[in-house]
Amino acid sequence: MTANMHAFANGAELAGKLADKVTEALSAAIAARGSASIAVSGGSTPKAFFQVLSSRSIDWGKVTITLVDERFVPADNPRSNHLLVQENLLRDKAAAAKFLPLYQAVASVEEAAAIATEKTKVVSQPFDVAILGMGNDGHTASFFPGGSNLLTALDPKTPRGIITMEAEGAGEPRLTFTFSSLQDARLLVLHIEGEGKKDVLAKAEAPGEETEMPIRAVLRRAASPVEIYWAP
Repeated sequence: MTANMHAFANGAELAGKLADKVTEALSAAIAARGSASIAVSGGSTPKAFFQVLSSRSIDWGKVTITLVDERFVPADNPRSNHLLVQENLLRDKAAAAKFLPLYQAVASVEEAAAIATEKTKVVSQPFDVAILGMGNDGHTASFFPGGSNLLTALDPKTPRGIITMEAEGAGEPRLTFTFSSLQDARLLVLHIEGEGKKDVLAKAEAPGEETEMPIRAVLRRAASPVEIYWAP
């Protein structure tokens, strides 16, 4: 599948243009069906974008927000994606949106994955918008090279929902939507920043195994072209 590259002079310009695109997609979904859904990534990269998007005039009360992946840590942990979204996206006008976290305060990550799968079934599939990031090792969501459930996560026959992932570079155990849950999003975005990420992307677009650089699965097998938003 061919990807569309959108390059910007800086992160601030990217944040504004990506917020424009997401606003358009969510508003169109609300107009068509009366509701909209968006799954977002964590890490430091989307922070500015979240802040811009939070102030956009969308009928946020009809929007459900969730995460593409999460660490198995409480919501107040500094490494929590939940905390990132809470502080940067669920504010201003977007405070009216419904948020479905993946972390659950239970004994095991496996139990948390099962509960999160049930809770997120209220979101109509496919997602209207899914925004992914990419690590220097070519991981996306929590699809890590060498991950404990990587083959299951990338298998298109794996049911939609959340599974667990553990890997050497992941730190805490992870909760992640499966590839089957993300690949058919109506708008699928890869948001990356930094000159180094351009080099990683070039490597991912070259021949090679998906298990070596899991972002390849998204670039090759997404149902529609991936919209890549990049800034140095």
